[in-house]
Amino acid sequence: MTSTVDSTTHSLSQLGLDDDFASSVPNLKENLNILSPEQVGLAKMLLEMGQSHLFEHWANPGVDDDQKKGFFEQVSRLNSSYPGGLASYVKTARGLLADSKDGKNPFDGFTPSVPTGENLLFADDNFTNFEEVGIKEARKAAFVLVAGGLGERLGYNGIKVSLPAETTTGTCFLQHYIEYILALQDASCNLLPGGCQTQIPFVIMTSDDTHSRTLELLESNSYFGMQSTQVKLLKQEKVACLDDNDARLALDPHNKYKIQTKPHGHGDVHALLYSSGLLKVWLVAGLKWVLFFQDTNGLLFRAIPAALGVSATKQYHVNSVSVPRKAKEAIGGITRLTHSDGRAMVINVEYNQLDPLLKAAGHPEGDANCETGYSPYPGNINQLILELGPFIEELTKTGGAIKEFVNPKYKDASKTSFKSSTRLECMMQDYPKTLPPSARVGFTTMDSWLAYAPVKNNPEDAAKVPKGNPYHSATSGEMAIYRSNSLILKKAGVEVAGPELQVINGQEVEVWPRITWKPKWGLTSSQIKKRVSGSCSISQRSTLVIKGKKVNLKNLSLDGALVVDAIDDAEVDVVGSVKNKGWTLETVDHKNASEHEVVRIRGFKFNKIEQLEGKYSEPGQFTLKC
Repeated sequence: MTSTVDSTTHSLSQLGLDDDFASSVPNLKENLNILSPEQVGLAKMLLEMGQSHLFEHWANPGVDDDQKKGFFEQVSRLNSSYPGGLASYVKTARGLLADSKDGKNPFDGFTPSVPTGENLLFADDNFTNFEEVGIKEARKAAFVLVAGGLGERLGYNGIKVSLPAETTTGTCFLQHYIEYILALQDASCNLLPGGCQTQIPFVIMTSDDTHSRTLELLESNSYFGMQSTQVKLLKQEKVACLDDNDARLALDPHNKYKIQTKPHGHGDVHALLYSSGLLKVWLVAGLKWVLFFQDTNGLLFRAIPAALGVSATKQYHVNSVSVPRKAKEAIGGITRLTHSDGRAMVINVEYNQLDPLLKAAGHPEGDANCETGYSPYPGNINQLILELGPFIEELTKTGGAIKEFVNPKYKDASKTSFKSSTRLECMMQDYPKTLPPSARVGFTTMDSWLAYAPVKNNPEDAAKVPKGNPYHSATSGEMAIYRSNSLILKKAGVEVAGPELQVINGQEVEVWPRITWKPKWGLTSSQIKKRVSGSCSISQRSTLVIKGKKVNLKNLSLDGALVVDAIDDAEVDVVGSVKNKGWTLETVDHKNASEHEVVRIRGFKFNKIEQLEGKYSEPGQFTLKC
């Protein structure tokens, strides 16, 4: 008995606590002798943070000892993965929760105005010039994909990046992105005399939910043609949940030795890049840009060459790729905020905050459309281009921490208790909040049909969207790719038939010709123009799939289905008239359990009745005469 008392007294001494204080946590006091010095230190930290409730239900020594040690293993992870540790997390939470209870407006004292940026029109001279600059800069870029989410909200059981972006080829989002990065890499290197061996780095931020499945998707597909050494997976940790306004950490309702956790948000990507050391490695290697993007937007890479060209030309430290937005549309607006004390920043302001902010600043109509028919505040699509040097300087100051927010759901108007636990959250696009006024922050706006078609809503939710608003479903996302490709070919001089309206999964969508191509065929508007000549036409019911780098459409008339599949060293001229029964689009009820979930969530599949296919697996010059 004496040795146990001595051990406990020694542990109390290590804690820096007297025996009277320790008596307030008797269950911890009795268990101190089973803890390591490091665990004792973590216990002291928790007590100093006012978290003694975590130990109220601890069993006597000898019971659940492994679970008690597991508790401290979790505390250690939570402490090490958050900039400044758990003490900083709780301190920040108390401040934000107090502001939330008091109804404090985070924008008090700020006046909104339209920021400086570049509005681009696809394929005009200005756009083309920026694309050329962007292709040149691409070999000095690194790409970062934020992919911590599952497809449950979509009605899909896998990870979102494994979903097909479109089903003419079945190319999943992750393959789609990798092929674009490789095409950029190839095009940029080819601009140098003799080429180059540059490999563009690709980072994927994963979570506990997606990490192993993302790695399996990459490995089972040989990284979709990318070198495995180019790809780095960085896994974000969750953060502790909070039970009340005092920021008491919440215990898991099913395990008294475990703190409840929830995702912190995609803003973690900045801290992960900083702590990994990758940013400095890239800087030493001569890289200049870091491009961030989201997991299920099949059009986003259409915007990247020109947007990167804008960043280089305008020397932006931060460039938000954006799309035109209608006033009060449910998408955040890029806004310049100037404080009465002289502070200024250009950031995304959520749509439900922008309207009252403008009204408070003396604009009685709030967020209103201007003479263009759109709000002057461009729509944020969470695609950022950061200049690497200033990015590292800023993260060196902050450790990668991003300004956080809290969104508790209160039980009643007293705001004294929560309906359920909450947590601090952070968003990737809030990075500019900490930048000095001297930082060059701008935006690049392009048409939505070119750059923005996210896939995030399941069929039931999408069908409830008011008519005229974007569905953001698997159905609309795939149809948007066909629309974009059709419009791009029209700009290149092809006569492409207009769409037919059709209701699929309860959504009225435009059904354009089903046109797809690999990124290496059509990376930029000028590249596509070079691949099209003469009088070409494509009917509405047609399907065109191009899986080759050097496929030239010459006086092609297509009314049916045509697939051209060629290796990079095979150049193929496609000439003449194609008319066959083609691929018909068959609608599928999303409740039909006999169909695969990939088919159900988009509400249609292709019946490949007849097609003309040209396959070229040897190098050389070829002509496909139709």
